[in-house]
Amino acid sequence: MFLQKLPARLPFRFLTHNHQGGRLAVKTLRGQHAAFIANSCRSSSSSPSLKEILENVAHGKMTPAQAIQFVGGVGGAATQQEDKDTERLQAFARIDHQRSKRTGFPEVVFGQGKTAEQVCAILDDMAKHVLLQAQNNNDNDPSSSLTLSAILATRVTPEQYEEMLTLKLHHGTVEYNKVARIATMMPTGFSAATAGGGGVAKPKVVVASAGTTDIPVCEEAAVVLEAAGCEVDRVYDAGVAGLHRIIDATPRLRDPAVRCVIVCAGMDGALPSVVGGLINAPVIAVPTSVGYGACFGGVSALLTMLNTCSPGVGVVNIDNGFGAAALAFKMIHTSSSAAAATSSQV
Repeated sequence: MFLQKLPARLPFRFLTHNHQGGRLAVKTLRGQHAAFIANSCRSSSSSPSLKEILENVAHGKMTPAQAIQFVGGVGGAATQQEDKDTERLQAFARIDHQRSKRTGFPEVVFGQGKTAEQVCAILDDMAKHVLLQAQNNNDNDPSSSLTLSAILATRVTPEQYEEMLTLKLHHGTVEYNKVARIATMMPTGFSAATAGGGGVAKPKVVVASAGTTDIPVCEEAAVVLEAAGCEVDRVYDAGVAGLHRIIDATPRLRDPAVRCVIVCAGMDGALPSVVGGLINAPVIAVPTSVGYGACFGGVSALLTMLNTCSPGVGVVNIDNGFGAAALAFKMIHTSSSAAAATSSQV
């Protein structure tokens, strides 16, 4: 009854009764929010429903911020848990959710050196952001569709993944590619078909390896590209020790649909130069740390590739399949955007 005497514009302490413990939860409310609660309590002995709160927001009688403050009890446990998760995440990571808008490629987690709990927390937050963006995104921006498909952690060990399986994720599920050492987060309600862009034509990239031992680096590149919505043709074990193997694959390399070729090689690192002399698509060379003593952990292959005599060959860091994939993707989509802009001006 005392609420009827309270002025609507003055702040007051709103008390809700906990029937199990007989304790009072206290909230400080002001202005129209206070008037709304006072009126609700006059007309009913129970607290206003979520529907009533939303209706008052829709009619301008309560601000969204006030509604959020009051609704604490309507999903309060989930909200509190989310706040705790956010606080814990911010203790070790600041996620760059806008990177894909700025650079054309989203942030990808480098799992090496991180705990399984840290990797899970980052991936879960990225999935939450993707779900929010999917609700609000109505444009056809390629970087937006990419963000919806590529939530990845590279260099994740099998041991890390096994521990990740014991941790709770709130916004999606994780799959693991053991060869590529990549954990892929799929947001709740998404499927591989949804993430890949449905029936939209996919740009094609060839990923080639000199030897079987180079395949893990190739797979890192291939899995990243596939998650980003590209079609990948794998040409493996085609090194220069048996030139007939790369010659046999030449029709696949020269396919007009192929926009770029990634070549991974260790030891002498000669394969990218050979491929660069056979095709007109750009070649991205990836030196791998495969070889005997004088390969110096991939430095010999790196120097060979930097000194290639075939024009149109670019080089990334040793074992950096992810970097090659990101570069290939940006090259493809930059050229596509430029072509689209040119045709629109004609």
